[in-house]
Amino acid sequence: MAWTAAASAADCPRKGTLGTSRLLRVDAATTPQVGLKSFPQTLPLGDHEVVLTFDDGPWPPATKKVLAALAQECVRATFFLIGKPASEHPELVRRIAADGHTVGHHTWLHPSLMRIPPNEAKEEIDRGIAADEMALHGVATTVPSTPFFRFPGFESTPATLDLLQSRGIVVFGADLWASDWNPMTPKQELKLITARLKIARRGIILFHDPKAHTAAMLPAFLRYLRDNHYRVVHVVPAAVGVYFDGVP
Repeated sequence: MAWTAAASAADCPRKGTLGTSRLLRVDAATTPQVGLKSFPQTLPLGDHEVVLTFDDGPWPPATKKVLAALAQECVRATFFLIGKPASEHPELVRRIAADGHTVGHHTWLHPSLMRIPPNEAKEEIDRGIAADEMALHGVATTVPSTPFFRFPGFESTPATLDLLQSRGIVVFGADLWASDWNPMTPKQELKLITARLKIARRGIILFHDPKAHTAAMLPAFLRYLRDNHYRVVHVVPAAVGVYFDGVP
């Protein structure tokens, strides 16, 4: 199996919340790439199971609103952080981790890695990881504590895919997204993503936490998931122990 799942998830002190249904441990050695928008395979999710992911943060105050919405529903997600804002807002990076979310990587400045020389692409990857790790742990290492990466614009190359696979780093694409890089109201975004989810019925969902309309829309989307019997799955590295409220 490429993935192993842990049956237990976070307990929530508030009744009637969406919650986090289970952990999914992703094995980088056997599943280097996931997400049907970019790759032939995705995570082994059941019907009405979703993984929530957020790109391009951290960016106060929008990221703080996203974190508050997730905390209110006891939901855990994955944040793919850009290195430069992570270095500028390390306290927010640490809050993301302290809230139990997974911290992945999204380069230093968010360029298209298809459009720059290979040595610059490697530098973007390494510098972004180092900045995220410095914000999290105070050590600027290029060995990520969570080996998850997402390409800006999903624009990979064979060379960068090989590089990440050789380093045991999982590349995340997505199965569906809210298109929240486009101007829209929270109501329009909610209508768009729920319509797409009704068709897909499961999958890795991409949002962008710096977008104000996404932060404003998220509480309603989480209520939609709860009311329509969706379950949120939290992805973590296979080789790393995960703790919920001090319990492994």
